[in-house]
Amino acid sequence: MKLTILGGGGFRVPLVYGALLGDRAEGRVTHVVLHDLDAGRLSAVTRVLAEQAADVPDAPEVTATTDLDQALRGADFVFSAIRVGGLQGRADDERVALAEGVLGQETVGAGGIAYGLRTVPVAVDIARRVARLAPDAWVINFTNPAGLVTEAMSRHLGDRVIGICDSPVGLGRRIARVLGVNPNEAWIDYAGLNHLGWVRGLRVAGHDQLPRLLADSELLGSFEEGKLFGVDWLRSLGAIPNEYLHYYYFNREAVHAYQQADKTRGAFLRDQQARFYEEMRRPDTDAPAAWERTRAEREATYMAENRETAGAGEREADDLSGGYEKVALALMRAIARDERTTLILNVRNRGTLSVLDSEAVVEVPCWVGADGAHPVVVDPLPIHATGLVCAVKAVEREVLAAAESGSRATAVKAFALHPLVDSVTVARRLVDGYTAVHPGLGYLT
Repeated sequence: MKLTILGGGGFRVPLVYGALLGDRAEGRVTHVVLHDLDAGRLSAVTRVLAEQAADVPDAPEVTATTDLDQALRGADFVFSAIRVGGLQGRADDERVALAEGVLGQETVGAGGIAYGLRTVPVAVDIARRVARLAPDAWVINFTNPAGLVTEAMSRHLGDRVIGICDSPVGLGRRIARVLGVNPNEAWIDYAGLNHLGWVRGLRVAGHDQLPRLLADSELLGSFEEGKLFGVDWLRSLGAIPNEYLHYYYFNREAVHAYQQADKTRGAFLRDQQARFYEEMRRPDTDAPAAWERTRAEREATYMAENRETAGAGEREADDLSGGYEKVALALMRAIARDERTTLILNVRNRGTLSVLDSEAVVEVPCWVGADGAHPVVVDPLPIHATGLVCAVKAVEREVLAAAESGSRATAVKAFALHPLVDSVTVARRLVDGYTAVHPGLGYLT
């Protein structure tokens, strides 16, 4: 089975390959094709993968190419993890937004809109090529903003594109851990959009364990989300929000913390990864060790400003191991081998959340098998969550419309309608600022 990874020179590709190395079952991936526009990054990652596989018999073959069409032909699965504009683009997204006093995070608020506006046209082109060159392939999208990009691609690939994210998986795992239950035996009642969802229940053998967690202050305050949001706020919500909702519930504090930081997250990662790729140019570098050292630092500093604002302290060791590669592998296994499983995924709504239309991509539990992912109908969201979900989905639709039409006015509307952008005047200045630093937004007129 052939897996094509778009963004194959990306730093986290060794996580995916590491997961593949542990898969020995029939129907496993036997050939991995890495595609990237940067030949130097491709060479560095290929080297890490080669050393990962050095002592693994019958490891999946790895090839690399800068030719997109060549990479796609014959693919059974296409894993999309591209970053349009690179980490410099992310740093620019953050800087322009913070200068206007609004959030610049890459998936939330102004930064997410800017990232989406320059990513959607590229993702749509990829979707069209997949439909032409590998019509039977399944596309697994991890490109951010994951829900928005998945919806853009679904207009050309239908249900054969599925978005993944490690945030809901990590959240469910943490809740199960503090409750002392096996996460593999729990049904996680989670619903919303990508980076905008809530766990409303965690059922084991038909019994909801979440009320027990909410009633126990010590347990509730012992894990990442309890520390981040605070025990009282979680009890007020009666649910456990995705960590990214910290940007909404504590927006003023988050913006201030990012403005005071020595570097934004994007600038930190840009410089950190530049050091890694430079180190990989030396022939005597221990590639896996250099990669692992860089990965550990990356994970330990994840959402550091938010945790500092909340007084949450350091991340738990169990939360430093990543997770999206495990979701990707589980999804591929379920489809390729018809190994029925349940995963929280980004898929077309199909009536799952009644407040959204059927084509809207949502993040919900899905039954997965050989015929793809099917969303499970969930209980309605409470009004406060429904308001946020509908507002952000409206913004996503304006981003898609702007990307399709090239309308600057529609792009301004997308920014102005977002709950974390508080002025039409600011929205106009954001569009001016982003088009000035991103050549890829030159299509907006």
